[in-house]
Amino acid sequence: MRKPVLISIFCFVAFFFDLSSAQFSFPNEATDVPNFGRCITPNRERALCLILDDCKYLFNLLLTTPLLESDKLYLSRSQCGYQNGKVLICCPDRYRNFVNIPSISSTTKPAIATPSNLLPQPGQCGNVLSNRIYGGNATKIDEYPWMALIEYTKPNGAKGHHCGGSLINSRYVITASHCVNGKAIPTNWKLTGVRLGEWDTTTNPDCEIDVRGERDCAPPYLDVRVEKSISHPQYNPNSRNQINDLALLRLNKNVQYTDFIRPICLPASVNLRSATFDGIVMDVAGWGKTERETSSTLKLKAEVAGVPMTTCRNKYATQNILLESSQICAGGKVGVDSCRGDSGGPLISLDNTRRALSYYFLAGVVSFGPTPCGLEGWPGVYTRVSDYMDWIQETIQP
Repeated sequence: MRKPVLISIFCFVAFFFDLSSAQFSFPNEATDVPNFGRCITPNRERALCLILDDCKYLFNLLLTTPLLESDKLYLSRSQCGYQNGKVLICCPDRYRNFVNIPSISSTTKPAIATPSNLLPQPGQCGNVLSNRIYGGNATKIDEYPWMALIEYTKPNGAKGHHCGGSLINSRYVITASHCVNGKAIPTNWKLTGVRLGEWDTTTNPDCEIDVRGERDCAPPYLDVRVEKSISHPQYNPNSRNQINDLALLRLNKNVQYTDFIRPICLPASVNLRSATFDGIVMDVAGWGKTERETSSTLKLKAEVAGVPMTTCRNKYATQNILLESSQICAGGKVGVDSCRGDSGGPLISLDNTRRALSYYFLAGVVSFGPTPCGLEGWPGVYTRVSDYMDWIQETIQP
């Protein structure tokens, strides 16, 4: 019987480079390669457990110089055992059939802006669920585990959730500045906490029926006090265009990551900082909570497509609202847009440029839109997070 052996990625690398004198060969694609059972990848895809040499893409990724920490983590988590002195790897079909061998030159790797060591890296954040259901508007119980509800305490001591946010590391949640000091927030409301790990606000713990017909339950949600609210210093609550509508909430303790509480990645790479989202389909999600109303007890989602800034700017200019490049427009379909999300909640995009490690990142934060929301031809407006990466990295503390 095969006995799985877990080894560190460093031993993993050394094992192959000890074979530097050997001739590397790939199996004929017309011949079925031996497999050692089914497995689940770190991205929760169904796959086969193969000898690493038979998983072409991952084998060549291992030989890439330099090997990024995120790739090391992915490879380490993909190991599914050991057979006759060779490492076994959990390999999706598309990686086994990969033909174009990536260059070993470091110049082929995307440039990375220097990240704060306080921000998690791909592999630790933005996890992708392979069983995600596109099309409907109901989320799975563990979908978008970075989402937060923002808690306010009112003069009579009552508490309520009226904005959303996203967990970006174990100590910080990002939201819209208008949720901290905007005109729609009554001056006698105090932002006091965030709720993490929530799905259905009417139940605790939350449960759903999984694909096997069994009851699948999450741990109870986690309420955490906010130690400090940090609005972007150049945000003007009275501005019509709501430029710099971004804020950070520092929690009073570090939160432990689980399958239901996990951070989203930020657009730290040079490529993502300069990305445009015209025509790109993204997700907006939340409970539909705004400063004024509550619309859903269940976390919902919707797909929205990026709209060119020129088109969006011309549309909003008819209302004397002058948009800037630090904003993103998306949506414009009847009844969708940020009606499915929360003020301060995430506009979520997928980075799949490196197939070994696709991950979600925070493209935007819900800022404002037409009233009522979801009007045909009127996209929602989001704060472009990539434009504020320097401020975020300079602001967060251990």
